[in-house]
Amino acid sequence: MVEPEHRASAAQRLGAQETLGISTLDPGHRPPTMPPGRHVSIKIRMLDDTEEVFDVSQRASGKVVFDLVCTHLNLVEGDYFSLEYQDHHKMMVWLDLLKPIVKQLRRPKHTVLRFVVKFFPPDHTQLLEELTRYLFALQVKHDLACGRLACNDSSAALLVSHIIQSEIGDFEESQSRQHLLNNSYIPDQVALIDRIMEFHSKNVGQTPAESDYQLLEVARRLELYGVRLHPAKDREGSKLSLAVAHTGVLVFQGHTKINAFNWSKVRKLSFKRKRFLIKLRPDLNSSYQDTLEFLMGSRDCCKVFWKICVEYHAFFRLFEEPKPKPKPVLFTRGSSFRFSGRTQKQVIDYVKDSEFKKIPFESVSRAPGDIVDSPPRRHWKESVLVSAEDPSALRTRSSPSSQRNGAHSEERPGPGAEPGPARQPHPEHLNTGVVSNSPHLSASSGNSQGMVNGQKPVELCGHSPDGRQPSPLTSPLLNDAGSVRTDDEDERFPTDKAYFIAKELLTTERTYLKDLEVVTVSFQNLVGKDEAAPDSLKSIIFSNFDPLYKFHSGFLREVEQRLALWEGRSNAHIKGDYQRIGDVMLKNLQGLKPLTAHLQKHSEALVELEKACRGSRRLEVLVRDFELQKVCYIPLNVFILRPLHRLLHYKQILERLCKHYPPTHVDFRDCRAALADVSEVVAQLHGSMIKMENFQKLLELKKDLIGIDSLVTPEREFIRLGCLSKLSGKGLQQRMFFLFNDVLLYTSRGMTATNQFKVHGQLPLHDMTIRESEDEWGVPHAFTLVGQRQSVVVAASSLSEMEKWMEDIKMAIDLAETSNGHTADLLARSLTDNKSTTEDSCAETESEDDLMASRTSLERQAPHRGNTTVHVCWHRNTSVSMVDFSIAVENQLSGNLLRKFKNSNGWQKLWVVFTNFSLFFYKTHQDDYPLASLPLLGYSVTIPTESENIHKDYVFKLHFKSHVYYFRSESEYTFERWMEVIRSATVSASSTRILSRKEPHPY
Repeated sequence: MVEPEHRASAAQRLGAQETLGISTLDPGHRPPTMPPGRHVSIKIRMLDDTEEVFDVSQRASGKVVFDLVCTHLNLVEGDYFSLEYQDHHKMMVWLDLLKPIVKQLRRPKHTVLRFVVKFFPPDHTQLLEELTRYLFALQVKHDLACGRLACNDSSAALLVSHIIQSEIGDFEESQSRQHLLNNSYIPDQVALIDRIMEFHSKNVGQTPAESDYQLLEVARRLELYGVRLHPAKDREGSKLSLAVAHTGVLVFQGHTKINAFNWSKVRKLSFKRKRFLIKLRPDLNSSYQDTLEFLMGSRDCCKVFWKICVEYHAFFRLFEEPKPKPKPVLFTRGSSFRFSGRTQKQVIDYVKDSEFKKIPFESVSRAPGDIVDSPPRRHWKESVLVSAEDPSALRTRSSPSSQRNGAHSEERPGPGAEPGPARQPHPEHLNTGVVSNSPHLSASSGNSQGMVNGQKPVELCGHSPDGRQPSPLTSPLLNDAGSVRTDDEDERFPTDKAYFIAKELLTTERTYLKDLEVVTVSFQNLVGKDEAAPDSLKSIIFSNFDPLYKFHSGFLREVEQRLALWEGRSNAHIKGDYQRIGDVMLKNLQGLKPLTAHLQKHSEALVELEKACRGSRRLEVLVRDFELQKVCYIPLNVFILRPLHRLLHYKQILERLCKHYPPTHVDFRDCRAALADVSEVVAQLHGSMIKMENFQKLLELKKDLIGIDSLVTPEREFIRLGCLSKLSGKGLQQRMFFLFNDVLLYTSRGMTATNQFKVHGQLPLHDMTIRESEDEWGVPHAFTLVGQRQSVVVAASSLSEMEKWMEDIKMAIDLAETSNGHTADLLARSLTDNKSTTEDSCAETESEDDLMASRTSLERQAPHRGNTTVHVCWHRNTSVSMVDFSIAVENQLSGNLLRKFKNSNGWQKLWVVFTNFSLFFYKTHQDDYPLASLPLLGYSVTIPTESENIHKDYVFKLHFKSHVYYFRSESEYTFERWMEVIRSATVSASSTRILSRKEPHPY
């Protein structure tokens, strides 16, 4: 349909698939239907100033042409964009998607349509795909160049500095100056060249994706961001301009906003000839009259502005596309124009439900000769809801000249494409940006995002093996300057193992303090002054967390000072009194003992929070919205239990120090005394810790399930969750199973905005039997569960998965036999799915209506994270047990790592945090939230082989399907520690430890 051109389009540079994309107005994978009739060529100018030609029927509607463009770009979030053209009155108007082309374009062959952004959301993080955000960055660049995005000199210079950082890479004075002389980005640019170069010099290490992220971050704060001014006059004849935004109608005088009428205050918008009328809702406190009148240039000007107001209101304020009015029988009055297309809410829901990759912006630091990938950012991400198992996206940026030449662009697979080796770009243009998201990765995380947090360079959610970004968390070693560490640097550090153990204490303490800030700062700011939060909740949480935060802040300062002395460059080879850590730990752990009373109340805080949320709908919404914020990268109740888990980390660190030191070492005695102190506190809190971990896990699962109200009961214990295939009349169907000590639930994933799992049925464990049935049904790894009223045949993905499930179910059956057997009945009454348990499994069906009807509260319709452990298990077809969760709690780690992709040459330094079965990536340890995350369930961790040509020490390899990432640590000790904790997340623990969880923990 598109005339062949040798020049790469924006979509091709971003890795758009060759296959047909997705219609943004009619969800599906088919191209728009072309009506019969004579064809005409339509020219479309893209945002990168390339032109594409489409052959369409003269009878085709504007929607057909627009869908062809989105299909060509493989653009899923196309509803933010539209096509505009200059009509016969020399006015720029939007192409009407419902009208035929022949009725809109008088001379189609000689008219050039522009593909541009039409709807500007308030926050660019609402855009779930990296391709969408990239196109928004191109729009900002265009608006700057034409003067539409007017701003002060400082803002203009800052915006241009991010643009040239994305195009030419790190600052080099002569190159930067010459580039600015050859390319114009803003009017009167010459006068600002020095200031632009000053800002550019501060962007060292930013990747193209990070530069674009910063560009949008700066631009969205400008008053004229996304604003198109429509000339008008008020009743006194003063010259004004009208504009529309997501908030409502705006009034400008020159480039200064002098008034705004929020949608909630507007009762009606209309026009009569040249007069544009805004009717306001009655407001006793307002000095405005009921109707405001503005005089515009012509009736056509009024109508154009009125139409865009109608569309903006519908897109941002309505939940779904408005339905057309019925045609009157005799005559019409007024305009029949209506908004056609999906609303913003529908777009977001569609992208999430369709499992498209949401790619946060990632940035990759560039060093000479390095090829870097760039990420929410983030996020993906999204991002990210952003997963490494999805193909990552790759995009390259080059200077305007290279874009005009259509030269050397890296490819990024679009959604659903398998990643392939990336072409190496020309050495002159090495800066590439890559981003990908997936529901499994969080960037917070659609498409898989590979996110890396380098101090300056950053990449978001799951990157693919070739230079594409891995999932949100990738962490090469980052120094404070955020630069890439080269092989030639001679960095002298202590080589004693004790130093690296002490450094682990430092890095994990930094992460722990940041986690405390989530509760003491972010959460406290949210609910501290809110009347919905009861005083008892505020008291028990904040009065117990604030003293701990103050204590650990002082402890971290002492550890940082000791490590600074220990690793002093000039004295690193000299042994002195400062080359130990036991005395610092002993002093502070003794100071922690008086705070044990606060630690003992953390379990009460968790219960009080749950109780308060059940009693207050407003508080429940506040907590839910807080958990969707970037700073709350794991569930809130996990943060509340962090202080208890931190004691286990202190104990492990001291055990490693005592094992390393000989008894005669100067630090051995202090370490042993500190170990005795922390072991005493752990023993006191062990019982409540085990109960609270189970309680926390039940609360988390409650948010992932639809159709059950009483999941959290005092006697219920979680054992395992994971993916199994259930045999029915339709064959094997993927189901999510949840095993407790009294019942086995099976669910399916609903295609709803919440991404939750709908409970289809339950199998009480009392009197249940289990047997292998692979030979009986001819299905590999199959086994049969025979209950009192129902039998179910399921199949695992592998032999090891089947053995783990059978072992755990047998153990759970034994536990159920010793209980009173009433809890399962309580569960049965709570199931909102009224399907009879005697119904044959082959009759199991589900529909969108069923899923919607099963929602029992507004909470289920609210946004929901799609990157929880349950969702990762669903996408990776694996399972995880409570023992695995307990081990993950003990095996938390953070620090600097160097990261490399399979087909890239350079290593990036990043700050990486391992927790909750995921790697989280930050630019620096000081960042408040991760840029991306990489869930590790299903991944394998190995050592690179000789054939992979990784000629470095202390390198480990993460791979899942075609996704490959290399990480490089700074010492043998840190290498072994990262391998150990990652294996704990990728290799499920033996379930034989489950029975011993109630026994004294082997701490």
